[in-house]
Amino acid sequence: MKTIKILSWNVNGIRAVHKKGFLEWFAKTNPDILCLQETKAHEEQLPDELKNIDSYTSYFCSGERKGYSGVAIYTKEKPISIKKGFGDKKFDGEGRILIAEYTNFVLFNIYYPNGKASAERLQFKMEFYDAFLDYANKLKKKGKKLIICGDVNTAHKEIDIARPKENSTISGFLPEERAWIDKFISNGYVDTFRMFNQEPNNYTWWDMVTRARERNVGWRIDYFYVSENAKDDIKDAFILSDVMGSDHCPIGIEKAV
Repeated sequence: MKTIKILSWNVNGIRAVHKKGFLEWFAKTNPDILCLQETKAHEEQLPDELKNIDSYTSYFCSGERKGYSGVAIYTKEKPISIKKGFGDKKFDGEGRILIAEYTNFVLFNIYYPNGKASAERLQFKMEFYDAFLDYANKLKKKGKKLIICGDVNTAHKEIDIARPKENSTISGFLPEERAWIDKFISNGYVDTFRMFNQEPNNYTWWDMVTRARERNVGWRIDYFYVSENAKDDIKDAFILSDVMGSDHCPIGIEKAV
């Protein structure tokens, strides 16, 4: 059985991670597709060696604001099409969305908004979630197999966060954010990591200020979801918690092709 490896990583600045051995890690890991979030750079600001990596085609989507947001896809197989957004200016202008269509599946690479800054940003985050779900459901209704990865910016259940009680009033673990993930899953999507691992203490983000990573006081806010019709194609899902360079670590799946 042939499989492909797809990785996702919020790098917290692609130029910053570049200085910390990103290209060496990329070459050694050798994924078929790598999705990055929070690149914090426009394509023209990147050195050639980050844009043109041997055997990969790269795609970048940047926000209107410099040094903010941004997503990228590096892929060995060229997609049939690439879309930079849901088709709604309100959400597309922040450079959070890349949708790559392949022969057998559609890949969403998304850096979902953070709601911590203000009530307005929380509202924007919830509206973004709904716009995404609406877009994904339309594709699913057409029979497409969907793979959705990225920084969702919400820990789903108590098992997904080291300090659930202390964070129950903080955006990223609010009841309404967690309820949206419940709704999303009930629409026919699967959390791939939990297909293979039911253990606690598996996190993907740690607060840098409090050096939380050293104590593994983290949040699992980065995910690979698939539509139900793609579930049987997923042969493994994992968290690469030993990979440094960002306040997030990479996550991945192995998919049958």
